[in-house]
Amino acid sequence: FHNWTGNRITCRDWFQLCLKEGLTVYRDQEFSADERSRTVQRIADVRLLKAAQFPEDAGPLAHPVRPESYIEINNFYTATVYEKGAELVRMIECLLGAANFRAGLDLYFDRHDGQAATVEQFIACFEDASGQSLADFMTWYRQAGTPRLEAQTTFDRKSKTLTLHLRQTIRESGKGTKTRAVPIPVQIGLVGRGGREEQAELLVLRDAEATYRFDGYDARPVASILRGFSAPVALSTNHTDADLAFLTVNDSDLFNRWQSAQQLALRTLLHLYASLANGKRSSKGATLAKAIAAAIADTALEPAYRAELLRLPSAADVMQAVGRNVDPALAIRAHRQLIGLIARTLGPGLEVIYAGMRPRGPYSPVAKSAGRRALRNGALSLLTARGQAADLDRLSHHYSSATNMTDQAHALALLAHTDTPERAKALETFLARWKDDDLVIDIWFSVQAQSMRAGAFEDIVALVQHPLFKFTAPNKVRALIGTFAALNLHHFHRADGAGYDFVAGHVLAIDRFNPQIASRLISSFRSWRTLTPALRSHARAALKRVLAAPGLSRDVEEMASRMLDATATGA
Repeated sequence: FHNWTGNRITCRDWFQLCLKEGLTVYRDQEFSADERSRTVQRIADVRLLKAAQFPEDAGPLAHPVRPESYIEINNFYTATVYEKGAELVRMIECLLGAANFRAGLDLYFDRHDGQAATVEQFIACFEDASGQSLADFMTWYRQAGTPRLEAQTTFDRKSKTLTLHLRQTIRESGKGTKTRAVPIPVQIGLVGRGGREEQAELLVLRDAEATYRFDGYDARPVASILRGFSAPVALSTNHTDADLAFLTVNDSDLFNRWQSAQQLALRTLLHLYASLANGKRSSKGATLAKAIAAAIADTALEPAYRAELLRLPSAADVMQAVGRNVDPALAIRAHRQLIGLIARTLGPGLEVIYAGMRPRGPYSPVAKSAGRRALRNGALSLLTARGQAADLDRLSHHYSSATNMTDQAHALALLAHTDTPERAKALETFLARWKDDDLVIDIWFSVQAQSMRAGAFEDIVALVQHPLFKFTAPNKVRALIGTFAALNLHHFHRADGAGYDFVAGHVLAIDRFNPQIASRLISSFRSWRTLTPALRSHARAALKRVLAAPGLSRDVEEMASRMLDATATGA
């Protein structure tokens, strides 16, 4: 893909970096969607965007898709440039339609082949090919932050009218920069009784707010909003839990069926978090469990998609949604509580799925076989969460009988969280089998870096002394220290600050010979201001320690100073 969108046509200057990177990511996503499952690929793309780019947009490292200034350009190879840049390309296709989009892209390749181009020249090709103006769309390239889209529906039985009110807001940067409304393409559908599709269309919200009316309904339809994730926005609705459960089972748009399950799950997790914060315990979750059970029972759905329905939002998603004075320990407890409830409720059905998705014949990398593995491993994860002896036996057998890396690595990751002899044995046999395969050993480091069991932090600290770990090998650093900082919420956010000190110390050590990797590692502190006061104090001390170090690279100095800047976005 880079042959055309990075080399044949490159960017005029570093400020145009998103021109080639965003377009190339978009083309990569589309290729993968054509080769496998379009819906599953879209879910993976959105999951990555929300996990990596949304927090970036909400914190001190926020910057426009096309930055207007930089100290070190290496710090702008970011999720905003890549993933959000791809979403902007996708919105152009949504706004203009597939035919006009393809005509514009063909014109871009023809007009600028062999040139160094700009975002303006890229946009001009779509305007010339379609005859439509995209002048207001350029705001997406110039403005940092994730727009928040509020969707409120009301139904008047007397007039048989459903009213949809859309409102967009975007938080200002804190540096006096005024934000402007952006054009937001909103794909919607109205789902009636029995899951019947009543209406589907594209709305484009160009102003701060707008109201739309849909007439002729004897009964209230449920609005399916932002289908296909038609814009990179944070959506909130006034849907009831029953509405979201209904869409989880009935929406004809499979992406939004998954998204409704995610919204219901996150809403449930936030309720559990709040209950725990108030010293109470809630049993909420039955509505979600029932909806997921009904959805995954539909065998007409491909296994890869059913596997996605089994994946709940993470504890990190809960932390991001809480957004202020966040206690990671409570987010982890809420997540474990809901996972356990879902696992116990769906247990018998999950056992049927696990058995039914057993491999048929030798390993095959084709999409159908990969989907069956994904669903079987998804069922295994939830069954393991029940914590019964039979579940641990199943997990151990899954590991020892695996005939492919997907199954073996998945089981190893689950075992790494347990404090059992089976964990130690699995890690030992995996190391013995793969010690000479440099890339596979990265998995061995990574699964241990994620372990949230008691005592895991001391093991992780010791792993930097392992003969197979090398600070000069970027993949090893990412697998162990990077994975720890990004995914091990329990030990990275230790109450004594040792997790922050561990990462900060290695940032300083690595910065001496690889500033790029060091700056990536320190970005794990990007959301430190959202934490509890005690954790904020520890994180601030770690950042100040880094910034005060002599001989600091421009890469790390820029990142640390931006995160300590109280006027930055999200401060």
